[in-house]
Amino acid sequence: MTRMRAAILVKQNAPLELADIDVPALDVGQVLVKIHASGICGKQIDEITGRQGDDAYLPHLLGHEGGGVIEAIGPGVRKVKVGDRVVVHWIKGQGIDSAAPRFKRGEEVVSAGWATTFSDYTIASENRVTPVKGDVPFEVLALMGCAVTTGLGIVFNNAKLKPGESIAVFGAGGVGLNTIQGAALVNAWPIVAVDVHEHKLERARAAGATHTLLFGRDDVRKALAELVGGQGFDAVVDTTGINDVRLVCYDATAKKGRTIFCGVPFASDRLPIDSFGLHQGRQLIGTHGGETIPEIDIPRYVRLYQQGKLDLDGLITHRFPLDRINDAVDTVRRGAAGRCIVSMQP
Repeated sequence: MTRMRAAILVKQNAPLELADIDVPALDVGQVLVKIHASGICGKQIDEITGRQGDDAYLPHLLGHEGGGVIEAIGPGVRKVKVGDRVVVHWIKGQGIDSAAPRFKRGEEVVSAGWATTFSDYTIASENRVTPVKGDVPFEVLALMGCAVTTGLGIVFNNAKLKPGESIAVFGAGGVGLNTIQGAALVNAWPIVAVDVHEHKLERARAAGATHTLLFGRDDVRKALAELVGGQGFDAVVDTTGINDVRLVCYDATAKKGRTIFCGVPFASDRLPIDSFGLHQGRQLIGTHGGETIPEIDIPRYVRLYQQGKLDLDGLITHRFPLDRINDAVDTVRRGAAGRCIVSMQP
């Protein structure tokens, strides 16, 4: 195999370009994965729109959560073998941290990270793939690459949420819904979902939210305070990265509570907060993929899915083929989707 079909970010705030590109020989620690399904995370929208500023690596590939099958392994790879079903994830796991691959479109070099998934094949670093046993759907494996691991990791690793503790989650997209599912698993109460879209709040209730608030219509600050008797929440999670929202999150946190920022802010944003509480036990945490350990956490979450403890199929609201990748991106940008899956194989 020498060619693969890929969606390429050539220019910010422009449609992705579909092209057949050359696949280089595998280097030390690299694996070739046949991608069957990819999710679309907010991070990819941020890269397309330039939320963090100008992109120095254009043109490059996108996508960081996928499900597929190992087609070939490079020198030194021991973690996976040909034929393994794998989760492709952006979070570092065990194994070789290989060089990032470089592809060619004609004479043009196309950059890529250690794991990209908007293509029918990809080259990934050994430490960005985790093998999974059982016949788990590829689109569920894709969600394990970021949405599930980040959302559950926020609850279990960042918030360390205990039964009966309170949590409010701002943003009921893929990460937010899995944060809510995690909170329900540990019997938190109340579990409050906040979003600007009513259809997302409906999905949040299905995921385990005990209360929902529509941002922009409800008096969110007042309603949150009333739900916990003015004491603040044990954990408050922001998945939006929007400054005004993050300020509400911080202010809604209890004196000994945890504010967890997951959403990526705009490059020029700065956050004015009263930091005095940080000296008295309040925690302000920036999550990095829920501090997930892929080899430990992904198999555990797969078992929860197989036992019916996690509803991951229900998170998927839209499916598109790779040739309609720009329609998929637009659907996510409009806030119309729960989790959107791009199918790479016919």
